[in-house]
Amino acid sequence: MNTSDTHHQRIAKMTFASVYPMYRAKVEKKGRTEEELLQVIEWLTGYNTNKLQELMEEKVTFETFFQDAALNPNAYLITGVICGYRVEEIENPLTQQVRYLDKLVDELAKGKKLEKILRGS
Repeated sequence: MNTSDTHHQRIAKMTFASVYPMYRAKVEKKGRTEEELLQVIEWLTGYNTNKLQELMEEKVTFETFFQDAALNPNAYLITGVICGYRVEEIENPLTQQVRYLDKLVDELAKGKKLEKILRGS
């Protein structure tokens, strides 16, 4: 992935709380539930619903959000294209982690089974 430092910095400074409503709207519009979304986020980050609520209230940036996350050891199995980039080829670790989350939300919205989204976990 050939992107600028500005792109990575912009992603790092975005707050999770500002993006979460868009994730929720995307999956609910396609008939999925917020509970499924929360399950997908917990699988990737280790954050339960209470912790996510706390992080949103604190308006943490994606940088802090992923810095403190316990990233699932199977996250590397998330592959494919999101926002025009192959997630497995993204070199900036934080940008890659944010795109992992984007990809999981996208898969949920597209109707993929949870067992597949959670990479067999």
